[in-house]
Amino acid sequence: MTVQPPSVDGRRHSQTVQASFRSKSSPNCLNTWFLAAVHLVGAAALVWATVYPPAWLSVALGFVWYWCSGLSITGGYHRLFAHRSYRCSRLISAFYLLFGAAAVQNSSLAWASDHRRHHAHTDRDDDPYDARQGLWWSHVGWVLQREAPYDYSNVRDLEGDRLVMLQHEWYLLIAVVMAGLVPAILGLAWGDPLGAFLWAGCLRLVAQYHSTFAINSVAHRFGRRPYSHSTSARDNALVALLTMGEGYHNFHHRFPSDFRNGIRWRDYDPTKWLVCALAAVRLAWGLKRTPPEVIARAKRERLQPT
Repeated sequence: MTVQPPSVDGRRHSQTVQASFRSKSSPNCLNTWFLAAVHLVGAAALVWATVYPPAWLSVALGFVWYWCSGLSITGGYHRLFAHRSYRCSRLISAFYLLFGAAAVQNSSLAWASDHRRHHAHTDRDDDPYDARQGLWWSHVGWVLQREAPYDYSNVRDLEGDRLVMLQHEWYLLIAVVMAGLVPAILGLAWGDPLGAFLWAGCLRLVAQYHSTFAINSVAHRFGRRPYSHSTSARDNALVALLTMGEGYHNFHHRFPSDFRNGIRWRDYDPTKWLVCALAAVRLAWGLKRTPPEVIARAKRERLQPT
């Protein structure tokens, strides 16, 4: 789900949400209309820019928001909250939760629940973004059609985090403020609030959606599988370039608790570099690394005939 998280109530740990987790026959009207509107406004913004060029600071703000919200998804929602591959200070967690909401990909609690289910059931019926259903489904179709109830029993550890739950409860308001209102207010400083909203809000959001969605679609269809053939996940350098290092997906599915996605020195993984930098100044700790011998054994096993 993209726009609004479901509520957490006393029934959230029901074990009845299994194969019924997604429903391809029921369109999600809220997500469909929101995504359509964002794309239409983004397209209009590009046309508008040819007639009334935006201030360069508005365009620059778009890039800053792309990186801040992108790293909050990759380093925060994904590697910190979904996989618990490291720990960090409350200040960094707050940053991730604020800018993660700016990415408008749901609350961290709901996002992590979806993602953990994806890893537990990759390429099976309970996989929310099941790649077997085709590129359209795994890219965006699941967002537009799924309306099944949420089961938060796989993120009970996150429910003890007050910041996570605060963001979950107020997600929609935080998303509106961080994705739209704050960029527009900043744009007032250089006299271009509309340009700042369009570039740091709408256009940035469209670019961010498709780069993130590509991890579930492109990186499950195109690329190499040097560590495992057990899932459709693949290493794709282009996807890594667009997603702050998330494209080394075959490695990630083989070793999901590792805080790195690109393990070689030449691998483009800014999220890994960010976490290492935070650890260097003691704002992150407990970084989980897969031992080299375990990685080497996985590569050897991958080469063995089945």
